[in-house]
Amino acid sequence: RQSCHRPVGQRSGLEPGSGGLPEGVEYIPTRKKGKNPMKPVGVAWYSLYARTRLGYLFYQRQVKKARERYPHGHSVSQPCCFPGVKILPIPVLSNNYSYLVIDTGSSRAAVVDPSDPLAVQAAIEEEGVMLEAIFCTHKHWDHSGGNAVLCQKHNSCKVYGSALDAIPQLTNPLADREKVSVGCLTFEALATPGHTVGHMVYVLDGDPFGSPPCLFSGDLLFLAGCGEPFEGSPETMLASLDVAVGLGEDTLLWPGHEYALECLTFASLLELDNSALEQKLQWAVQQRQEKRSTCPSTLGEEQTYNPFLRTHRPELQEALGLWQDGGEHLDAFRARVLKEVRRRKDLYQAT
Repeated sequence: RQSCHRPVGQRSGLEPGSGGLPEGVEYIPTRKKGKNPMKPVGVAWYSLYARTRLGYLFYQRQVKKARERYPHGHSVSQPCCFPGVKILPIPVLSNNYSYLVIDTGSSRAAVVDPSDPLAVQAAIEEEGVMLEAIFCTHKHWDHSGGNAVLCQKHNSCKVYGSALDAIPQLTNPLADREKVSVGCLTFEALATPGHTVGHMVYVLDGDPFGSPPCLFSGDLLFLAGCGEPFEGSPETMLASLDVAVGLGEDTLLWPGHEYALECLTFASLLELDNSALEQKLQWAVQQRQEKRSTCPSTLGEEQTYNPFLRTHRPELQEALGLWQDGGEHLDAFRARVLKEVRRRKDLYQAT
């Protein structure tokens, strides 16, 4: 099979956390100063973005600008192949990923979070497959904005997601742990609220193909990062992250965004002596210098350097200056650690 794992690169001269990048590296931030669609005027703006036509108009502007700036996509990605299945990351907008997942035996396919319908349709036509399903992780336009156009082109295509989110063109609401088959592919939906009330992730069963499970995480989990809990508490987000971790260390993580460089740089400011983190940061710098995608990682890897998955680690707790109170439940303490990591990440993004 074609390997989905990329070796960690050799260390370079970049000091973790220094903020300096080698010449030629294009920095794709999680958020640009003054252009954060979620927080310029706080909760009111988020409501407008998530629940009104203003959000859709903003999304359309995002699509137009991204097509002009990245006519061939923001990153160079490679398909991941196992006997009987092909996973094709599609770089869309300025830092999103959609994923075309193909049953190569029957040429039936599903797409996860089709942000830009033109890019997704081009991939469908190039692969010569029949689109049967759209799996939407959540309602935000940068993950669901292509649903309508693709459904018009593919009349029999079904749209799956949570009924708790206002997902465009939703035809088949899913319950937690409900399974859906597309050809020989089996996807399991897992409820992971926090980023939105109805956020779901999708897990492709790898057993029939001799592959690890594949987690399409949307905005729950990124390489070295985690989505904003816009519609959930730290406790809710922690429980959702624990659901993901419970899938096993060999699980391949296919995130909804290319945020690796910023997330790893931030993480390096928290844990100064984490060798796994330092090595992954050097590797990510090399990948991004060539505009190469950084996905997938594995959940095992993530637990060695992703601070949002390390709330149980004493070294991170100490770095944050947090200690468990007497009588405090462990999960309550971990939620407090998660909240502090999130607070520092938001401050880091604002600088």
